[in-house]
This record gives sequence, structure tokens and C-alpha cells, in this order.
Amino acid sequence: MSVVGAAVLRPASSSATDELRATLERQRAAFLQAGPPPLAERLADLARLKAAIRDRADAIAEAISADFGNRSRHESLIAEIFTALAGIRHASKHLARWMRPKRVSVSLELRPGRARILYQPLGVVGIISPWNYPFQLAIMPLIAALAAGNRVMLKPSELTPRTAEFIAGFLAGLFPSDRVATVLGGPEIGAAFARLPFDHLFYTGSTAVGRLVMQAAAENLTPVTLELGGKSPCILGEDAALKGAVESIVYGKLLNAGQTCIAPDYVLLPEGKREEFIALAQRAVKKLYPRLAANPDYTSIVNERHYQRLRHYVDEAKARGARIVELNPAQETLDGARKLAPLLVVDPAEDIALMREEIFGPVLPIRTYRQLDEAIDYVNRRPRPLALYYFGEDAGKRDKVLARTISGGASVNETLMHVVVENLPFGGVGASGIGAYHGEIGFQTFSHRKGVFLQSRFNGAWLLRPPFGRLSTLMLKLLLRR
Repeated sequence: MSVVGAAVLRPASSSATDELRATLERQRAAFLQAGPPPLAERLADLARLKAAIRDRADAIAEAISADFGNRSRHESLIAEIFTALAGIRHASKHLARWMRPKRVSVSLELRPGRARILYQPLGVVGIISPWNYPFQLAIMPLIAALAAGNRVMLKPSELTPRTAEFIAGFLAGLFPSDRVATVLGGPEIGAAFARLPFDHLFYTGSTAVGRLVMQAAAENLTPVTLELGGKSPCILGEDAALKGAVESIVYGKLLNAGQTCIAPDYVLLPEGKREEFIALAQRAVKKLYPRLAANPDYTSIVNERHYQRLRHYVDEAKARGARIVELNPAQETLDGARKLAPLLVVDPAEDIALMREEIFGPVLPIRTYRQLDEAIDYVNRRPRPLALYYFGEDAGKRDKVLARTISGGASVNETLMHVVVENLPFGGVGASGIGAYHGEIGFQTFSHRKGVFLQSRFNGAWLLRPPFGRLSTLMLKLLLRR
């Protein structure tokens, strides 16, 4: 095994399981020996991480951009650095309250006994992070796991190798290997990692791989949190402020060139507003990105395989009769840069790949509906999405959409923003994920909630124990009548 820094592992595939398991056992032994870390130690860990992220913000953005070919520095600072720092600030501010035992009431017959919930760290947590936001989606679950008092093994995505290498060295300089260890390697290492008997396994990525991760974890009865994806719809009501809605949808779609798990995946809008939507989308793109080719703010597709996947989606849609509208303000040629001009796909067939698979790129299908119930039914006939966006002013229609559709999260008259609210849980439902994190929910995800009953010295429990007599019979009658 080659080790660079105290907490970086590059296990050879032939011995991956043994090396990974040895690291897990070292972390578990350290956890059992030291016990749950006190509040001061957890806050110190978070403060050290926060200071290091601030100090290395530009280096983080550079590593990510090198992996993508071009990633907007400002987007990286907003979506990778700011979100991580905000998560640390929130956890640090509230951690003392989260850790405090929570008193809960007991029924009359159990009094004067008392009850409480104790929050305990699980032990050793495994985190598998994705390539699309390679720093943020590795660090955010790490923040929650450390706040909850756990040891962590982290497996970053091999599709963003420069960022993975950076994260490995970055964390090795902050934490000893028995606290945080970063594992580098490809799919074989990832598969071996998922089969380890962690106390909890946290995975962010595609639904297809999520199924494999869950199968691997099941061998050890390891509980999982799966942050997946899906096709997040945008529904525009008849009374939607169309200009503002389009600007929000275009921004949400083109952030990171659409390589965002909660990016708007398709639009459902009323009949008669389709052409106005297209015209407003053209203006919105021109406002955000007057040029595409040499614009450092417009991000490239992460690799050639994903670029060609998107081209195939569009070619199939066109062959099946959809109208393709390219939103390319300067009419530039983008060949060779893995930059894909924003595309609207108008009236696509329902059974093509574009409408079955998560798009993960700057391609936006548009379909129309006659009645709002049609849009709701369209969403409900498909796997439950990670996010849903509704635009409209009528509170009754808004509430109808929110009540009758099921999605991991939602934003109204905006896209993406629910993920930034630390007090909201972030996670999927059904095919878009299992479990949630962020804020206190993240702390609880990585904690064991131990229920504890504290018996009083003077109590009536003896009345329900043999030998049963008249008082026991009377007590039982009273209990059964309540």
C-alpha cells in the first residue's frame, strides 16, 4: 500500500479489502478507546476544517476546474466553498443543543419514572462522494459525521482525480488517519469500500450505483443514506410570473452546466405559453452568458463520455420528432472544449432516453399541459424526484401541487434554494434516495438515538409483577380502560 500523508490510502486492487478493513479496524479501535468526543473536541475539529477551507479556497476551485476542463471559479466559490462554510457555521452554533439529552414525557402509569433520548456517535462512518460537486459533496457529510462524534473513511470520485488528490492531502493535514482517512482508487476500490462493515454508509451519486451500494451494505446490515437524483420537474402555473420563472429555471439548469442533482430536469407549462417561454429563455441565457466558448463562467461537461451521452440524448430526441432550440447567443462553434450550448427540446416523446434518464447537462425538455391536474399526474406517473419546483401565485394551487406530489424537497417560485437552508432536511424519497442530512437532521443521521428510561426509587412497578393479587387486578383494569 502506498501512503501519502498520514490519512491517504491507495490500496492495490488485489489487496484492497484487507487494507481497507485494516484501516476500518484501526478507526474502530481508536473510537472505542477514546469514547465519544466531547463538545470542545468536536468544535475544535470543525473550526480547524473551517479555517483550512477558507485558506485553500482558491486551490480548491483550481483543482475542480482542472478536472472539468473549465469550471467557473465563482460557481465553485458559491456552490463548493460557501455551502461548506455555512454548514460548519450552522453546526458549530447549534451543536451544544443538538448533543444535549432530550427529555421526553412518560405516561401517567410510568411516573414518577423519567425518559430521555441520548445522542451517541455511531462509530466509523463511510462516505462515498460524487464528481459533480466533488468538494462540497465530500465535505458536507463529513461535517455532519464529525459533529456527531464519528470517525470517517472517505472515498472521493475517481472521475475528478485532481480534486480527489487535493481532498486527500487536505484532510491528511488536518486529521490523523484514525480520525479521518481518504481512500483513492477506481470502481474496484469503491466496490470493496462499500462492502466494509461500517456503522453507517453514506453515498451520493446515481440511482443505478446506489442500488449496488445498498446491496453491498446489506451483506453487513450496514444502515445507508443514499443521496441519489432523478428527474426534477418544474411546473409553471397559469399565473406564474413567466419572466422571473424562466430566469430562475435557466439559472438553475445552467449552474455547473446542468451537472447538478437538483437541476430542473424538465418543464411542464400551460398550453399557449410555450413560445413565450422559449423567447424568454433565449434572453435569459444571453444575459447570463453572452458568450459560451471563451467564457470562464460557463462550465464544461466533466468528460468525453458524459459529453457524448448528452449528444446521443439530443440526437435521439430530434430523430423522434422533437424540435431542438439552441440557446447560443453569439452563435459560436464549441467543438473541442466539451462545452455544450444550452438546448431546449420541445415536445419530446415520452419514451426516449432524455425523458427516462436524469439528464445531468444543459438540455431542458419542455412539455405543455391543459389543466394543472395533468401536470400533477405526469409527475406522479414517474419515479419520485429529488426536487420539484412550482411557479405561481395562487396559494391554493401551490398547496395542491405540494400536497399531491411527492419529492425529496421543493422550492416555490425559485429553483435550487431549498438546498441552502440548513434547517431543512436534504434528501430523496423512493428512487431519488433514502434518508437526509444538513443541519440537525445530518447530526441525527450520523447519531444513534438511544432511548433511556430512568426508574424512580419509589414506583408502582411491583403491582404488575407476580404473584398477581387484588391490587394487580385493579391496576390492570384501570390500565385497560384508559
